[in-house]
Amino acid sequence: MPRPAARNRSLYFTYPTYDFVPPRELGGATLTHDVVIVGAGPVGLTAALELARHGVACVVLDDKNTVNDGSRAICIARHSLEIMQQLGLADRFVGKALGWTHGTSYFGTQPVYRLEMPHSADERFYPMYNLQQQYVELFLAEAAMANPRIELRWQNQVTAASVTHDGATLQVRTPAGAYELDARYVIAADGARSIVRRSLGLPLKGESYEGCYVIADIRMRSAHPTERRAYFDSPGNPGSTVLLHRQPDDIWRVDYQLPPNESEEEALKEENVRRHVGRIIEMVGERAPWELEWWSLYKAYTLALDDYRHAPVLFAGDAAHLVPIFGVRGLNSGLADAMNAAWKLAYVVRGLAPEGLLDSYSPERRGATLEIFDLAARSTRFMTPPTRGYRAMRDAALALAVRSDLTRPLINPRQSQPYTYAASPLTSHARRDRDFQSGPIAGAPIVNQRMNANDYLLDRLGTGFTGIYFSKQDSAPAAVSQLAASLAVGDEALTLIALGTQQAMAAYDATDGSFYLVRPDRHVAARWRRIEPAEVRDAFRQALGRGPS
Repeated sequence: MPRPAARNRSLYFTYPTYDFVPPRELGGATLTHDVVIVGAGPVGLTAALELARHGVACVVLDDKNTVNDGSRAICIARHSLEIMQQLGLADRFVGKALGWTHGTSYFGTQPVYRLEMPHSADERFYPMYNLQQQYVELFLAEAAMANPRIELRWQNQVTAASVTHDGATLQVRTPAGAYELDARYVIAADGARSIVRRSLGLPLKGESYEGCYVIADIRMRSAHPTERRAYFDSPGNPGSTVLLHRQPDDIWRVDYQLPPNESEEEALKEENVRRHVGRIIEMVGERAPWELEWWSLYKAYTLALDDYRHAPVLFAGDAAHLVPIFGVRGLNSGLADAMNAAWKLAYVVRGLAPEGLLDSYSPERRGATLEIFDLAARSTRFMTPPTRGYRAMRDAALALAVRSDLTRPLINPRQSQPYTYAASPLTSHARRDRDFQSGPIAGAPIVNQRMNANDYLLDRLGTGFTGIYFSKQDSAPAAVSQLAASLAVGDEALTLIALGTQQAMAAYDATDGSFYLVRPDRHVAARWRRIEPAEVRDAFRQALGRGPS
């Protein structure tokens, strides 16, 4: 059981301390594990829980004995909450997090843009939630430690990694000595300074951006609603940018761009953080006393590996890519990496799919990263202009936006959206996809459609593949049921869902007899305006990495 940690002090969060348990290898055991995950952050723990959901055991290694300090990544997108729903953790997240739909951007103190993310009463989750990363890691770690298929080894520091002819070997240091750990496959989720990545000599490539931010947490009582606030050239930070977010427990995130004449060393001094934050709090009109909780420094990068798979090692999260915080894409893209890697590894480890299925991981998730780079780079150049020319254009757009709608779309922060695997080798039958006018296209995630008062589509998904058959009778004919039964993967049946409500048909642009084939990670493998059984079988084979028949 965890107990309070002495080294992490917080105004609101009790840091757990997890005991070191000597691993079997230190006692002389020679073992080869199917999957070893390096890093017990949100990405690594999500991957572990998804593997366990598919019946695959894994070992998770982390060099700490508690969760990470500070709020860090705080914005969790709807798509990520749907991941937590699949893992059975959504209620715990929603019970603590603060949901939001809106944001306001200011030039000086004048509002110039109102962000309104799509939301309706038919949605289970808000478009975005604010929750400190300590809670994210705590909830995931507790679920992982309660799962008999997950062995979570705290204070097990990976110091080196190498690829062998039949897997990978990790060198691990512990308080009781060092040992070697052999694995068929490794998920490297060990962050921006990944030891696994460096051991294999794999560089991140891309760009770094001008501008540096201090991110600070303060505790303050305030009646201001949960929304994103962005200030450009305001009295609270003249010539630079400020971001404000409310978090649970009366904690506020204050991000402010450093002026060009302030060094990073000076910026991190507590007295300077307090001075900057105090000026910002005064600017926004808060009068309540506040306390400083935590602070850190942030720079924007668009860096990625050339390939997210290196033989038996799959890189995920910051170990694979670094993306700017603007648009809250880092954590959310990392969670999508974890789900993508884990379901595919589970099928390969269990012998339900060929190893070639893993070849789709890099094109799918690196494709997502490149899309993020495109969108985030635009946001980053707007938030922190790299040249005088960019700055002049940005400020002109903001000044015009005070009085005119013309330039307001340029201020859109372009919040995180799930990626569509349209060009994936697992996505097929594009010509059938073109028969639809709307609905989630092949490669896109499905819509978590409300079915009844407390019943949503994702509640009905099974563990593996899903077939959604649309019928006004709310039932599937015997031939479709037989088709679904023939598409079992080992002991993992395809879940057949029959939908007939007007709302569901409209959301999916479906008619009687329409059919969607959905992967375990909720992305559409293929869809048909009118079901074609032979093509469904073909698409199923392709989505398993077996290629078309």
